[in-house]
Amino acid sequence: MRVSVIGAGYVGLVSGVCLAEKGHEVICVDIDQAKVDMINRGEPPIFEVGLEKLLKKNVGARLEAVTDLPRAVRETEITLIAVGTPFDGERIDLTYVKQVAREIGAVLKDKSAYHVVVVKSTVVPGTTDDVVLPILEETSGKKAGADFGVGMNPEFLTEGIAVSDFMQPDRIVIGGCDERALDRQAQLYAEFKGGEILRTNSKTAEMIKYASNAMLATGISFSNELANLCSALGGIDIVDVTRGLHLAHYLSPFLPDGSRIKAPIAAFLEAGCGFGGSCLPKDVKALVAHGENSGQPMPLLDTVIKINRDQYKRVIDILAKHLGSLRNKKIAVLGLAFKPDTDDMRESPAIPIINTLKSLGAEIKAFDPVAGREAAKIFDEGVVTLCDSIEEAVTDVDAVVLVTRWDQFEKLPELLAKTNPKVLFVDGRRMFDKTKFARYDGIGM
Repeated sequence: MRVSVIGAGYVGLVSGVCLAEKGHEVICVDIDQAKVDMINRGEPPIFEVGLEKLLKKNVGARLEAVTDLPRAVRETEITLIAVGTPFDGERIDLTYVKQVAREIGAVLKDKSAYHVVVVKSTVVPGTTDDVVLPILEETSGKKAGADFGVGMNPEFLTEGIAVSDFMQPDRIVIGGCDERALDRQAQLYAEFKGGEILRTNSKTAEMIKYASNAMLATGISFSNELANLCSALGGIDIVDVTRGLHLAHYLSPFLPDGSRIKAPIAAFLEAGCGFGGSCLPKDVKALVAHGENSGQPMPLLDTVIKINRDQYKRVIDILAKHLGSLRNKKIAVLGLAFKPDTDDMRESPAIPIINTLKSLGAEIKAFDPVAGREAAKIFDEGVVTLCDSIEEAVTDVDAVVLVTRWDQFEKLPELLAKTNPKVLFVDGRRMFDKTKFARYDGIGM
């Protein structure tokens, strides 16, 4: 198929590249000329495992990037809207979605061929039918369902493994205003094997996306609330509690041969210093606000956000317990991205940890394998010294704080064993065996 993707950010670019890899002809559209030029050179503007390889393979063959939205819509059969929907504290901002819908509608006005417009951006239930569809009808002068199709196809991509998530989906959810729009979307995914295609209406498809992220966020905050109780009670380690929890058959089911596997959801039932990223915090907050605006309070999810909002403070408390005043203390922060295998620092707990340490007078060094460039944009000059290696970061410090579970940090026990006096290690992700360190403390102990 001939596909246009509006918005070449994280979701749009991964979607476009993977669809091209499956044989579709893809035009990615973005207003940022510099980003468009990078993509056409085979240089992804974001870090994502496997993305650069597939981009270089397909760009110039089945994929191109442009700033010309009208041309992209005219020359394709289906358009995916993948622009940002930031949350302002009260509601998601649909400015970009509305603008793009108007521009697409203007093109459809003079296009005779049937075209399907699909919202891929994360939007609250009702947006596709109540906002996007009327704009398309108004600007095109045509009728949805008869003259063109409208649908909603949420993404379920985990940063760090987004390419593999897209290429080997566990599910494909397609919502639409009619069967013809659903059929066109199903055709788009015909070559994707393994994941079941769920056909529904657009409003339900929108809700499935929010429900999925809300479930994951709830698991993390549930685990962190237990961890905080373990710390308060004393004599209980959340790692041992979690190990016992994970042994339940619904998290570690038995296979027919008697062996066991751990369900992927178990990874969200582990304590740490909080979740971040572009999805979980924004989407849960948006769902809570949408519920309240609709007359249905969401107290459980509201608490999920409150627990996560304060979880980073546990790291500060642990440091103060061991070091007393943090003024002039030298602290190394390892990991700046909100999770490994990405350079995304949006809502990363590293940000409030570093800013709080700075406000308390600490001297901070930090290292992340790929997020250093993003960190330089976020922190004001003088707040933190960004290091080029883990060795540089942990040299001549009073404490080391782990924020992100990068594999590159596996050598920490060996590095810190060489320090004299022994450096305090604060494990914000409970990544390590506590017996491997001379001075160890962590979340949930």
